[in-house]
Amino acid sequence: MARSTGIGIQDFSKIIERNNFYVDKTHFIKEWWESQDEVTLIARPRRFGKTLTMSMTEQFFSVKYAGRGDLFEGLSIWQEEKYRALQGTYPVISLSFANIKETNYQNARKKIGHILAGEYARCAFLLEGDCLNEQEKDTFRRKTVDMDDTDATLAINQLSEYLCRYYGKKVIILLDEYDTPMQEAYVYGYWEEIVAFTRSMFNSAFKTNPWLERAIMTGITRVSKESIFSDLNNLEVVTTTAGKYETAFGFTEEEVFAALDEFGMGGEKQKVKWWYDGFIFGNSKDIYNPWSILNLLDKKKFTTYWANTSSNSLVGKLIREGGRDVKESFEKLMKGEHLWAPIDEQIVYNWLDDNEYAIWSLFVASGYLKILDYEKYEEDDFVGEPQYELALTNHEVEIMFKSMIRGWFVRDASNYNAFIKALLSGDKKAMNYYMNKVALATFSYFDVGGRPSGNTEPERFYHGFVLGLIVDLADGYAITSNRESGYGRYDVMLEPYDAKDDAIILEFKVRDPEDEGTLHDTVQAALLQIEEKKYAQALVEKGIPVDKIRKYGFAFEGKEVLIGS
Repeated sequence: MARSTGIGIQDFSKIIERNNFYVDKTHFIKEWWESQDEVTLIARPRRFGKTLTMSMTEQFFSVKYAGRGDLFEGLSIWQEEKYRALQGTYPVISLSFANIKETNYQNARKKIGHILAGEYARCAFLLEGDCLNEQEKDTFRRKTVDMDDTDATLAINQLSEYLCRYYGKKVIILLDEYDTPMQEAYVYGYWEEIVAFTRSMFNSAFKTNPWLERAIMTGITRVSKESIFSDLNNLEVVTTTAGKYETAFGFTEEEVFAALDEFGMGGEKQKVKWWYDGFIFGNSKDIYNPWSILNLLDKKKFTTYWANTSSNSLVGKLIREGGRDVKESFEKLMKGEHLWAPIDEQIVYNWLDDNEYAIWSLFVASGYLKILDYEKYEEDDFVGEPQYELALTNHEVEIMFKSMIRGWFVRDASNYNAFIKALLSGDKKAMNYYMNKVALATFSYFDVGGRPSGNTEPERFYHGFVLGLIVDLADGYAITSNRESGYGRYDVMLEPYDAKDDAIILEFKVRDPEDEGTLHDTVQAALLQIEEKKYAQALVEKGIPVDKIRKYGFAFEGKEVLIGS
């Protein structure tokens, strides 16, 4: 009989005591301990077992779990006597920043205060007896929710000293989801404040801490060293491309296929592979996201579990508000094509607004893109940045992005759908009516920061609009944009798969008051460009009759649109 999956349980002891489904990952403890790295930062996408691994590590080493070897009996770590002797022998400080998702710095800082104060409250036994002197006890008692920055940034360092003195052993520090506050700070505009605070706290906790035995931090990204880790020269960073801990996070294909057999789904292996395979850590390919697999085993339904839209606000913001190059590159990915780009695993959040490659670096770190290959650039003794071949990770991620793009138009979905119908039927009057409604409702949503303004950027809108076309019309048309044809590069081309349907060329132009008196003049300029540049040539060469090619000029002025043919 198959075990219960126990969806959402992140406490290692609960999983073991309830005999829930569990894939043995205790080999991580041995690999990490024998590395002898003082401070380890492990970056993995969300829902890849980071929190469960931290819980497992805490319960293996912490004195609070002394005598709980029963939790590890039968698992790989329990096979060696020296590790059985290690269980429950170290003071451990275990913290998580996973829930610090605030819209301003004040609330984020207060939540960090809550977390630190809670850890002190759990160690209140240190106030008993004479382990601490009176001055240290006063310092201890100041660690409240409302402690000032000095007390907060020194809190982990000082607690390490007190615990080391009490137990006679240096401490192990575990910090889960260290970068969650930083991602929120980028989205909501308080990056500089959170960086200044965390830099000071991390320096005292992980660098100038003589009572530290070892430490682990987990997160999704490796935030740039210059941002918060500038003083940590003792930091071992393990990203998704590194060789360490390749199979410690996520399920291998062998583990997934064994689970499918246990749960009576052995006949679905290839479908599971198409939906959920694709993650690559180090040299290990065919890694699966545990959250998706556990939910699939539990519900026996193929759908998006890991890649759900509620957790993707940052990636949605970067694509929606990105400029032309970002949207065109993303368009290629959505059509199943591959993208070549340099990747920097040190994420610099304040570069994301205007650096396309920083965006793809974040997408790789977050698990939305996978690296298929890379090429080193070497010429005349000059070594340039390697180029990485990128693709959407799997079918689940593809569906997530399609849903996200549809969501961009949800505020005016009926008018958007009506426009699509009018476009396909050739009803120019209806096209104008509905397109103006769509533009009015969604234009500023595609502007930088989603700020409503009269001075919006039509390019951001219409490239987002093209992504919407790709999602909704991809079954019937090959949709391309900004490709060469004739003597230039057209904006959008819809080539039908069914010969009875018309091909469509769309050209977008913003009215130039110096050259065009009215929007009608701008439409005529767009149509003239289609003819002069012979954009239809690529379609004619494929055998599509000239009378089956419709051409439309889109003229923009502010949020007003005029379409002509």
